[in-house]
Amino acid sequence: MKALLFALLLQASFALVPEKEKNPQYWRHQAQETLKKALRLQELNTNVAKNVILFLGDGMGVPTVTAARILKGQLQNHNGEETVLEMDRFPYVALSKTYNTNAQVPDSAGTATAYLCGVKANEGTVGVSAAVTRSQCNTTAGNEVTSILKWAKAAGKSVGIVTTTRVNHATPSAAYAHSADRDWYSDNEMPPEALQQGCKDIAHQLFENIPDIEVIMGGGRKYMFPKNASDVEYPHEDKYRGTRLDGRNLIEEWKKKKPSEKNAHYVWNQTELRKLDLDKVDYLLGLFEPVDLMYELNRNNETDPSLTEMVAVALKVLQRNPLGFFLLVEGGRIDHGHHEGKAKQALHEAVEMDRAIGLADQMTSAQDTLTVVTADHSHVFTFGGYTPRGNTIFGLAPMQSDMDKKPFTSILYGNGPGYRVVAGERENVSTVNFTDANYQAQSAVPLRMETHGGEDVAVFAKGPMAHLLHGVHEQNYIPHVMAYAACIGENMDHCHSGVALNGLSGPLPMASAFFSLIMLRLLF
Repeated sequence: MKALLFALLLQASFALVPEKEKNPQYWRHQAQETLKKALRLQELNTNVAKNVILFLGDGMGVPTVTAARILKGQLQNHNGEETVLEMDRFPYVALSKTYNTNAQVPDSAGTATAYLCGVKANEGTVGVSAAVTRSQCNTTAGNEVTSILKWAKAAGKSVGIVTTTRVNHATPSAAYAHSADRDWYSDNEMPPEALQQGCKDIAHQLFENIPDIEVIMGGGRKYMFPKNASDVEYPHEDKYRGTRLDGRNLIEEWKKKKPSEKNAHYVWNQTELRKLDLDKVDYLLGLFEPVDLMYELNRNNETDPSLTEMVAVALKVLQRNPLGFFLLVEGGRIDHGHHEGKAKQALHEAVEMDRAIGLADQMTSAQDTLTVVTADHSHVFTFGGYTPRGNTIFGLAPMQSDMDKKPFTSILYGNGPGYRVVAGERENVSTVNFTDANYQAQSAVPLRMETHGGEDVAVFAKGPMAHLLHGVHEQNYIPHVMAYAACIGENMDHCHSGVALNGLSGPLPMASAFFSLIMLRLLF
């Protein structure tokens, strides 16, 4: 019986092969074209990066990238496997080791500190070194570390943060905050002793530590308002009321601190955002939900901007600075979809982030803009089961379990909320709608929330000095490369008047540049 099923599977798979792919010359030609492109990479882009964009797919491990590629193609009525993601077009790819200083399988706070501040840290802590113990405020002082966002600001560049999570979530907070606990969103979430010892909540630090961030967009409204203040969009929902115990309205304070000659705008919906004359916006604060933004599949197109739309706005504002900019873009709800076991939500979030990457590519030039795409960590998400070419990514595998003789979906999780037992047996997935947006894929181990994975994640790079991301690296290496390319932070010895590296003058800079180029030639 198994042999018959396998034979039928092979027959069905062959039927799905496009006619052109049956010709060996198709594959040879494709490989030769790829080889030509690879040979052209010998001419390294050693320009100074006027601009740096970091796209961070939270939880976007390699299996997620592959599955998102297939989904993108299938949304365009293709088989999917042959589809090219925007990040696939980047010429340089590396791997990043994601462990935290005290964790083999990391969390998003310790990893954010690594790829934004350049040092590895303990899980659950943001913007501080590994000398800080989670939730212990009194270990913070003197152990703060600064981020590439602050280095860029100090160099006169404009800076921005765009996220689909709350703006004081783990990833964005490492760009500006120093906190012993990633969950200290407002003072309401902090223990009394931490407040007594002088620690500040993350929302407070957003507007205090680097007060002149030009663009901030995401969610998190409720952490900015006094406790029990009604939300503007959901006035009758208690869970969205303000949380601040100190009674402060941080948004009003943000407005008042801006110079009178500058145009500072706060918006909370898509309509207000679209009304702005971006040529006259100096500072933009957009908080579109009380907590995290809606999943892309659930988003209200009339009231909530997509990640791509937010990136377009951010770039238009930031590009007005002749000295350039640094922009952090987080596709944060990829992670949330996986934690909930909702692969369809997670993968649509990843496809949307790839769309934002494509838009940023259209709006910038690789000659002066370094773009890096990576993830903070992976998940215990996988897909398999000998599915034939073109099988819907959310579909069934073409085989049954050896034990219970029941079907299973190609997508599975190692652990999570999708573990279900019905009448003492594994749930029969053919009796449920496994293509629903909120379907929780089956998992091997029952957990309320699925966990992160510990494997390396990919780093895609293009633009000035992108070739420095070339192998297997510690995650904290990433911001050092970005800073070196942009001539900001502590990597300044090779820089001279903002001109390209290969156009430096003077004996010491020239010698340094020549040595760097020789070493790169030997490495590659």
